Amino acid sequence: MLAQQTCATMGRSVVPLVAPAIVAGLEISPALVGVYLSLSSAAAFLATLGCGGFILRYGALRITQIGMLFLGGGLAICASGTVAAFVPGALASGLGQAVSTPSSSHLLGRFAPPRLAPLIFSLKQTGVPAGLMLAGILAPALVETVGWQLTLLCIAAICAGAALALQPLRDRFDTDRNPAQKLSPADMRSNALLVLRQPALRLLCFTMFSFVGLQSLFTGFFVLYLVEDLRHDLANAGFAFAIAVAVAVPARIGWGWVASRLVPPGTLLAALAIAMAAAAAGTAALDGRWPFWALAAVTMVFSATAVSWHGVLLAEVARLSPSGRIGSTTGVVLAFGDAGALILPLVFSAALALIDSYRAGFLIGALPALIVGLYSFRSRTRQQP
Repeated sequence: MLAQQTCATMGRSVVPLVAPAIVAGLEISPALVGVYLSLSSAAAFLATLGCGGFILRYGALRITQIGMLFLGGGLAICASGTVAAFVPGALASGLGQAVSTPSSSHLLGRFAPPRLAPLIFSLKQTGVPAGLMLAGILAPALVETVGWQLTLLCIAAICAGAALALQPLRDRFDTDRNPAQKLSPADMRSNALLVLRQPALRLLCFTMFSFVGLQSLFTGFFVLYLVEDLRHDLANAGFAFAIAVAVAVPARIGWGWVASRLVPPGTLLAALAIAMAAAAAGTAALDGRWPFWALAAVTMVFSATAVSWHGVLLAEVARLSPSGRIGSTTGVVLAFGDAGALILPLVFSAALALIDSYRAGFLIGALPALIVGLYSFRSRTRQQP
């Protein structure tokens, strides 16, 4: 699951990371990157909301394989080199990447000891920063060597290879699949209502919205921000991104250990919400005249918070899920994250198009996380005797 998460993240992040080359090659506005991200997130929203029944019917590992093939196919479509191709490419890629986390949560929820679940989920979720780091190093280097179109095809081939590599494991881990499980569009509504009726899960839904939305701004616009606004070249911007994201690997494991041993997961998530809002504000304050180490320090704090919370939150979702419904519950919560990844990039793009400001976009993206953090602390204080 760690390996497939790494490949899935690399596949979804490669287009934003090579966006400067795509923007220059197709002579389009950088604001269209936000449109691509939002289309991808719209498809992901529907996929995560409705994937629970498919996981139960076909097995979590099979759905993971199908998702990787959709992701690779979407990148291959984008590689055709026309602006119009990015519409179906974004939809296919978003749908494919979205099922990765619900499927893996379904599997880990069956096998992880409850006491160690935050740490185990965090270990698996290190695939996200690992994928971002690999993409940040590999994609710009490939662009300089073979161009952005062949770069997308190379990452697409990696995704397809990951799907094939999982095949020998299917008989072992899809033993709980139920071929008689009914599939109905009404399942999406019933799953969503089941989650939203529980206050603790409802709060996690809004936490996911703000966290994923802010993370999408970091992964989707940070390299463009460095290149277009702070005047770094693409190779240095990709290297800075990779350094920052590398911090998220130990940070995710560290936060998982903290939530398993020292601090209640809800309290930790509230603290991370406030910290990532502050880091986003710090990113908005970056100046192209700053030394590289200062820029890296600010972005590493951003990465250690906004890109490092997943295992703790997903373990909480698994803990609070009804028996046998971890995959579908995770899908509903993740759908709120996809909504954040849909809405906040559009708002960011609007700020970029209307007032030509990357800084305003990062500040706007910080607000939902700040609100969630403050509300979570207030709620927990009221619950204490």
